Amino acid sequence: MAIDKETARRVAHLARIEVTEDRLAPLAEDLSRILAFMEQLEEVDVDGVEPMTSVTPMALPLRDDAITAGGIQDQVLANAPETREGFFAVPKVVE
Repeated sequence: MAIDKETARRVAHLARIEVTEDRLAPLAEDLSRILAFMEQLEEVDVDGVEPMTSVTPMALPLRDDAITAGGIQDQVLANAPETREGFFAVPKVVE
């Protein structure tokens, strides 16, 4: 499918892109090449091919979903610069 200058002008207008008159012809050629490549991709048989989320196979490390005893509030709060009544104390940021 070939894109002419008028179609390129309309696409630029719809995309809210300012294209000068001398750049319309190269834009039309670029858009035509993109559409030709898309038509070429449509010819590829992808039946039975699973979609990928990454080009490299990866497996995320999982941890056991184990219940812990908890009750380590004092150890956690020991890392805080300031605490009040068993909670982290932070400075007021909204007046």
